[in-house]
Amino acid sequence: MNILQINSSARSNGSESTRLADAIVAKLQAATPQASLVRRDLAVTPHPPIDEATLGALFTPADKRSAEQAARVALDDALIAELQAAHVVVIGSPMYNFGITVQLKSWFDAVARAGTTFSYTATGPVGLLSGKKVYVTLARGGFHREGGNDNQTQHVKTFLGFLGMTDVTFVYAEGLGMGPEAVATAQAKADAQIEAELA
Repeated sequence: MNILQINSSARSNGSESTRLADAIVAKLQAATPQASLVRRDLAVTPHPPIDEATLGALFTPADKRSAEQAARVALDDALIAELQAAHVVVIGSPMYNFGITVQLKSWFDAVARAGTTFSYTATGPVGLLSGKKVYVTLARGGFHREGGNDNQTQHVKTFLGFLGMTDVTFVYAEGLGMGPEAVATAQAKADAQIEAELA
């Protein structure tokens, strides 16, 4: 089993979404000791966002790209290869301003490639990354679950489904900005959910 962990907090240390992602990975490794793990911390190694030069590189045929264009596309290729090889994907995703982080958005933009991770067909788009199990840990300062302003969950669910990843479990830690007691309660609930999901 190949595990891919994506940490998308802007913080390398002290991130609750990362703590929970680590806990899930630890449970997976305990159940399958021979599993391989690729851990990508997007705070330590941020992926460059899409800009005009990136679009130019992506839309230039491979045999006509400059060395600089080829190097830029290769950065995305590496992320796609990691995702394609993974059987289980664990994403740590804090909520920033009602949505996902710029770090995660840049990763999303890198791994979504027509003809590689999804295809357009006569009947609509088809995801090419089916058959993977995905866990997403969601850390929030307030309480948003199943509310009208929970744009984060829907964004992540829609994007993963677009690539064919529909077996997704969300783990929630909410109220983290509401004092020590609320933090302790949120952590206990999230830890209990992980224990139940991976028992």
